[in-house]
Amino acid sequence: MHLLYDLKSGDLATISGIKARYVEQSLEQRLAALGFRVGKRIQVMRKASFNGPLHVRIGSTDIILRESEAKLIEVHPSTAESDCSQHATPSPSIKEK
Repeated sequence: MHLLYDLKSGDLATISGIKARYVEQSLEQRLAALGFRVGKRIQVMRKASFNGPLHVRIGSTDIILRESEAKLIEVHPSTAESDCSQHATPSPSIKEK
């Protein structure tokens, strides 16, 4: 299990869960409204030093999270290459006559 806060700037991941038992209902609803849902891809844009906030992107939405919030989000790290290969559309084959 990896936490969102453990990722570095530029890292890509897929959200695998939110530690709901540690989250207030209002925070859980706010995260869901911002797009933090299981299966969504997320990218770390910047990570402030000294336990500062985390700047992440989900789709085209940029979000700043506190350290405590980022430590509640479980992720599966991934790479751009593996994500592209999984979603690549196979080109149709051309038959020779």
